[in-house]
Amino acid sequence: MIIPIRCFTCGALIADKWSKFAERVAKGEDPAKVLDDLGVRRYCCRRMFLSHVDLIDIVIKYEVYTQ
Repeated sequence: MIIPIRCFTCGALIADKWSKFAERVAKGEDPAKVLDDLGVRRYCCRRMFLSHVDLIDIVIKYEVYTQ
């Protein structure tokens, strides 16, 4: 859904870098270079970025409004 606050393996803070990463990759930059520039060096943290699928836009369509 949304990017986790911390890496599941090492506990490093990663959520603060997600918006910059997503923005730069959407512009066409190489994800590996972007992660290097952001200082994400551990492979466990890198997989958090590379394997993340943003499903919130799909799931929100099925929200049920009750009153």
